[in-house]
Amino acid sequence: MKSNIFLRNKHYYLIGLLFLTVNALAINTYSIIPYPQKLSPQIGNFKFDNKTFLSVLTNDVEVLNIAVQFETQFNRVTGINLKLTEANSTSKIEFIKTDSAFTNNEAYRLSVSPRLIRIEAASPTGIFYALQTLYQLLPADIYGKNRSDIKKWEIPCVNIEDAPRFSYRGLHLDVCRHFFPVEFIKKYIDAMAIHKLNRFHWHLTDDQGWRIEIKKYPLLTEIGSQRPETLIGHYYENMPQQFDNKLYGGYYTQDEAREIVKYAASKFITVIPEIEMPGHAMAAIAAYPYLSCTQKPLNVATKWGVFDDVFCTRETNFTFLEDVLSEIMAIFPSEYIHIGGDECPKTRWKNCPDCQARIKKLKLKDEHELQSYFIQRIEKFVNAQGRKIIGWDEILEGGLAPNATVMSWRGIDGGIAAAKSGHNVIMTPMSHCYFDFYQAEPATEPTAIGGYVPLIKVYDFEPVPKVLTAEEAKYIIGAQANVWTEYITSASHVEYMAYPRASALSEVLWTNPENKNWTRFSANMLNAFDRFKALDINASKAFFDINAKVSAIPSNIVEVSLRCDNPEAEIRYTIDNSTPDKRSKIYTMPVKLTKTTQFKAQAFQKNTPTGKAFSEKIPVSKATDCSYVTNTKIQGKTPEDKSLTNGM
Repeated sequence: MKSNIFLRNKHYYLIGLLFLTVNALAINTYSIIPYPQKLSPQIGNFKFDNKTFLSVLTNDVEVLNIAVQFETQFNRVTGINLKLTEANSTSKIEFIKTDSAFTNNEAYRLSVSPRLIRIEAASPTGIFYALQTLYQLLPADIYGKNRSDIKKWEIPCVNIEDAPRFSYRGLHLDVCRHFFPVEFIKKYIDAMAIHKLNRFHWHLTDDQGWRIEIKKYPLLTEIGSQRPETLIGHYYENMPQQFDNKLYGGYYTQDEAREIVKYAASKFITVIPEIEMPGHAMAAIAAYPYLSCTQKPLNVATKWGVFDDVFCTRETNFTFLEDVLSEIMAIFPSEYIHIGGDECPKTRWKNCPDCQARIKKLKLKDEHELQSYFIQRIEKFVNAQGRKIIGWDEILEGGLAPNATVMSWRGIDGGIAAAKSGHNVIMTPMSHCYFDFYQAEPATEPTAIGGYVPLIKVYDFEPVPKVLTAEEAKYIIGAQANVWTEYITSASHVEYMAYPRASALSEVLWTNPENKNWTRFSANMLNAFDRFKALDINASKAFFDINAKVSAIPSNIVEVSLRCDNPEAEIRYTIDNSTPDKRSKIYTMPVKLTKTTQFKAQAFQKNTPTGKAFSEKIPVSKATDCSYVTNTKIQGKTPEDKSLTNGM
């Protein structure tokens, strides 16, 4: 009996050991972001050589193009000559389009055995996503533009069944506050595609610049695309401001916009254009003053914030907007057209004879209902062209347009209200999805608008509020992150703010909650940084920094807690004002201080310092949160804080 018990226990022990080994293997070997819904590690590797061929088992031209794109990139980087032929083959990669067992158009199966890689999907989209997963199984050099020094190219065997959790997986870019060239927009789209993000929200018009050519109204770009100068530093209401006295401008021609749309489509990304209305209209009004209530000339805005001059509700303005939207819809074939609808002051409308006459004629209650009328009228026009509108959550005020989708940015309440009323919702709350917010200690970061959204906070975001019923939750179609560019002046800075936070969001939107795992994700990020390097993406390195929190506890003692997102980091610290090095004390638990202390800490990986060092003089009489120290009142942002509004 004892021997049987021993054997049985040994059997369970071996199963447990195998389980732990497989899980460790999955973390260390399959560094895929976003993580698949089902991944089964297999034994062995698939080795690429000059006798590996590609087999496209479908007549679908899109699938063939995807296979050729892979062949071209792989051959360029590896020097291995993959072929679309079976002659003298030792291994092969099959691309199979099949409707079998696929209910989701973006789903795929990827199986890798020592002699065969099989990609199966019901659509070219699924094939494309399977290929993005395959790329991530390869060394990061595969993303490069030149021949790699790597001699042996292979990937681990695995079986993957995958499909996205949400249909809308978005990333936004504001090109109005600062303008970015076509080639960078393509690079931005490339990075989205790698992460299986599928909606590019292109913010094209605002107070500080009109960025898209409209042929019927040439002054929109001749005048509206340029501002005479730009604010230096933060905008604080009722405080002196400094400006750079430099003309700033730029816009995209319709041909360039079509080029972007076509390029995004090749990456299975839909471009959603945003034309702001009725607020954030200063650039348009500067070009055509008759669009405002006062009809007085004004300049394109040179500072950030919200402005009283908005589109008037007189009839000529609806003609103008319908003309603009007609040209926009001819360029962008997207199902959705974003019409803004946020941050529209009612000051001018309250004092405008035309607006007040319309309120009276339509028997509206107030200016909020007038805005609802404005949005609903635009929606009817857009719907008549076979399209739908998206608006920021202010479009709920005064009554929601019948078919509108709500983008909830001022928290999640707007999204909850819209879902409960049967409207589709895209969650993008400032608390988790504003990538213009700081992601590390502000004193060590480039100037940002304020707030604090570190990587782990993005990863912890849950787009579906618990208060919704299962039926109501179906209206949450996804989420997106927003990159507003008041304080982002260059392409490399855009990348710095977007990544790696967009990597975290991609897993939030693709991977089911039960399959998410911060420990695994943070381990996978180490390979992701190698990919960023190969792709020449200037990702933030805050992942390697020390996060410190100071808490007061009884008896005049403070406690210092340290954390680093890098799972391979070893944190060392000093309390004698010396610089931490590989001989300093290793941090294992919160450190208690009984007197004012100069506390220093540094993360190390293999005895090499990584990330920014932490140094803070900590008084025992005052505990602060050192993970985002200094000026929290100024740098914190709420929707009501007009001095720091993003001005969407």
